[in-house]
Amino acid sequence: MKALCWHGTGKVQVDNVPEPKIQDSRDAIIRITASGICGSDLHLLDGFIPTMKSGDILGHEPMGIVEEVGSGVTKLRRGDRVVVPFTISCGSCFFCEKQLFSCCDRSNPNAEIAAKLMGHSPAGLFGYSHMLGGFAGGQAEYLRVPFADIGPIKIESNLPDEKVLFLSDIFPTGYMAAENCDIEPGDTVAIWGCGPVGQFAIQSSWMFKAGRVIAIDRVPERLRMAEQHGKAETIDFSQDDVYTRLQEMTGGRGPDRVIDAVGCEAHAASTWGVVVDKVSSTVMPSDQLHALSEAIKCCRKGGTVSVPGAYGGLADKLPLGAFMNKGLTMKTGQTHMQKYMKPLLQKIEDAEIDPSFVITHRVQLKDAADAYYTFRDKKDGCIKVVLAP
Repeated sequence: MKALCWHGTGKVQVDNVPEPKIQDSRDAIIRITASGICGSDLHLLDGFIPTMKSGDILGHEPMGIVEEVGSGVTKLRRGDRVVVPFTISCGSCFFCEKQLFSCCDRSNPNAEIAAKLMGHSPAGLFGYSHMLGGFAGGQAEYLRVPFADIGPIKIESNLPDEKVLFLSDIFPTGYMAAENCDIEPGDTVAIWGCGPVGQFAIQSSWMFKAGRVIAIDRVPERLRMAEQHGKAETIDFSQDDVYTRLQEMTGGRGPDRVIDAVGCEAHAASTWGVVVDKVSSTVMPSDQLHALSEAIKCCRKGGTVSVPGAYGGLADKLPLGAFMNKGLTMKTGQTHMQKYMKPLLQKIEDAEIDPSFVITHRVQLKDAADAYYTFRDKKDGCIKVVLAP
């Protein structure tokens, strides 16, 4: 089959690779019909996530048709149309029973690697390094899905792929980011990053009864989308000092809730710091905290900082003094996907939201490598790419 593979920092290409097989009784094999390229994939492309290996298949936003199921799978059968969440969860461990699905204790076969870096391992993720399981991703023609009774959600309506595909990641991620803010009716929410997750954080903030939403970016197309589809006020940080503008817009108090939808900034132009990576005995770049640091500085006293943006390693120069002395609360984490997919599917079916508004580019899998570079370099107005095998 064809699959988009990582071949070192800055290099991806479509390769011919073996088709996946059932390896466990709880596995399913999915024939991919659509798959997204995520901003988090750019962190892989640009070398911000350790323990990648040449030939790794990327992609964690897939959906498709069930082709085969293991003997232990009871909720899916051949021919079912499903969206596959990016997190892999067993459904029965201590954390899954608390609906903390992205903290699953059993789905990462390489948990000891992650624990050396993080203290404990999160759940396994599709297409996102060997530290997080070494699972093949979904930017391919077929995908093996472990714990298939727990992850995929069946789509039993005739909604097109593009309306439901983003249940795989970015819609629930933006929604959980807004939920983590503890928004009170009338609150002002400021969101750093108007990429796809940021766009869904904007939409979701309104769902939680925000009074104002202010979106911060430098890319004109993203800012326009935030204004037109998200009804957000916007700040172009290449033109204005963000702290000064937010002070002016909030009467000197600062926004009540802030969201870092940027993460470790695979596209940032500033100089990398480096730390010794004791996990893989390589050198990896340190996470860059420009957006998060600014969000902490700008947030009002007693406010909440929500971080859906992906971070992969170590970082310094975090304004911890400001965070502590202002009495802020921070909530973070990979998305607990299985908690959100069903209720958010209902919002789509009820026409409360059409997530396809973020799509700007539709390409075939064979052209996926070029699409990565277009997305990374923000060419041709690219905000979100959907691949169709």
